[in-house]
This record gives sequence, structure tokens and C-alpha cells, in this order.
Amino acid sequence: MTQKRILLTGASGCIGHYLSETLIQDTNYEIYLLVRNPQKLQVNTQARSGVHVLPGDMADIDQLADLLKTIDIAVLTATVWGGENTYDINVNKTLELMDLLDVDKCEQVIYFSTASVLGRDNQPIPEAGELGTDYISSKYDCLHKIDQLAIASKVTTVYPTLVLGGDGKKPYSHLTTGIPEVAKYINIIRFLQADGSFHFIHGKDIAAVVKYLIENPDAIQDARKFVLGQNPLTANQAVEAVCNYLGKKIYFRIPLSLSLANIIIAVFRIQMAAWDRFCMNYRHFTYNRFINPSSFGLPNYCATMEDVLKISGVEPGM
Repeated sequence: MTQKRILLTGASGCIGHYLSETLIQDTNYEIYLLVRNPQKLQVNTQARSGVHVLPGDMADIDQLADLLKTIDIAVLTATVWGGENTYDINVNKTLELMDLLDVDKCEQVIYFSTASVLGRDNQPIPEAGELGTDYISSKYDCLHKIDQLAIASKVTTVYPTLVLGGDGKKPYSHLTTGIPEVAKYINIIRFLQADGSFHFIHGKDIAAVVKYLIENPDAIQDARKFVLGQNPLTANQAVEAVCNYLGKKIYFRIPLSLSLANIIIAVFRIQMAAWDRFCMNYRHFTYNRFINPSSFGLPNYCATMEDVLKISGVEPGM
């Protein structure tokens, strides 16, 4: 029996590494890993047969047209975070790739967007397109064009919240690199109180969810859009969890109001991008529907702030 073929783009990124590792170690699919620089891919591609590394760029995706016609499942994580070619790659070339898939052959496309384009009701918010960074606005635009594709009914869109991940053999996410800094300044942060909330999700948990979606296509026929995140945390709960982990006591807390923040911005003439100001006013980046491995009866790898600190290498206090 012929094994199903899976294409993974962005395989050398943080999420891409966890997905590559999971697909290689825990499945028998024939896997095609698209990477611009194969030397950045640090998973063991020789662990078994049926793993193919494709050196290439999304800008030249048409060169893989013949292969794309044979793909059963495409997992699209490749993205550009900013710069002049952001829109071309994140929108034009991503749509071109989906268009090159055989509608009859391909069973599922798992497309990675970002939860930043959604409001609390899990629907896209216009501000993401109007005020968002190049990355965010391009993700917003791509969402609205996928529906026009022939393969649209087979596209499952996932929206990661704040992404954690990285270790000695995987690139660190932007968020993970900042965790030790939070611990370093906790003696100041613990006395501040802020209004805000968020979700996070670790790359390993993302990989577990994607593997489930690949192996259980019938389970997602009625819902093809998923926010990926653990249970929401308020900013104050996060600080309390960090203090508890580090053995720091909180004697009092000074509220940081939005009006105070605006005064500080005005007094010090701080330049803020339109999207940053929107985020500061919006504050609560939580969603009324979200999934993680536990949604499917699977174990979570990183579900709490204590897990986050431990995995990030922060030593607990006494």
C-alpha cells in the first residue's frame, strides 16, 4: 500500500522543527520538507526512509508543480515576518501553492495563520488588515482569498496564540527568548498590576494537535478553523505564577492603568506604531473557542506558567 505523502513548508522554523520531528518519529508517512537552507534543519532526517529534504524557496514554488500534484496532505507553516517580499510570500505564493495541489488527490491543507488577526469571537478583525504589521496584514489578506480557491473546502486553518519553543537543536521562538528576562526583573514586576489576558501554546503541543488533525480528518469536517492555545491567563495571574515558582512574595501591587500609560507615552514622546497602540488598548487577546492536545484526550507538554518556566530553563526559587 502506498504511503500518503505529506508536504511541510517552513520546516526549519521553530514550529516547523517540532512538526518535522513528530512526523518523522511518530508516523510512517512519506514526508517532503521544504526549506530554504537545509543546514538550518536540525532534525534527524535519516531516522527512517521516506523523508525527503527539498532545498527551495516559496518564491519559486512553481518549480515543484509536478510534486505538488502528488501530495495528499500539505502543512503550510512557511512565513515571512517582514520586509519587501512579505506580501508576495505570505499571500501570493501561499495561494499559488494551494492552487498547484490536485483538488481530487489532496485530502487536506493545514494552513498556519496567526491568532492576532482574530477578535474574541474567533472572527477576523478589520484592524488586523488596516493597522497590522506587514506580517499580520498579509495573514489577514490571505485568509480572505483562500475561500476563492478550488481547494478551499479542504483547507483547515490553525491560529497559534503566543508560541513557545526551542532548545539546543531547535530555533527559539521570540517569546521563549524573553522568558529569562521576565524572571530577572520579577522583583520589580511583582509589584505592578496590569489589565490584560492571553493564551500561549508550545511548539510540541502544536505538533501533537496537527498530527491528530492529519490522522483524524473526519473529526474536523464541521470545524475547519482552530485557535491553538492553552487556557487563558490574565497578566496578573501570570505574574503570580512566576512569583510562586521563584519563591517571591507580593506585598502590594500598583495598578498600571491605560491612562497612565498614555501619559507616559506623551511625556516621553514615545513613538508607537498603529498596531502597537491598538494592542495596548485591546489588551485581552483571548478567544471563546480554542484547542490544545487535551481537547482530543492527549497529554499537554506545556500547559501552565510553571511548565513554561521549567522548559525555558528558569531555576525555581526556595
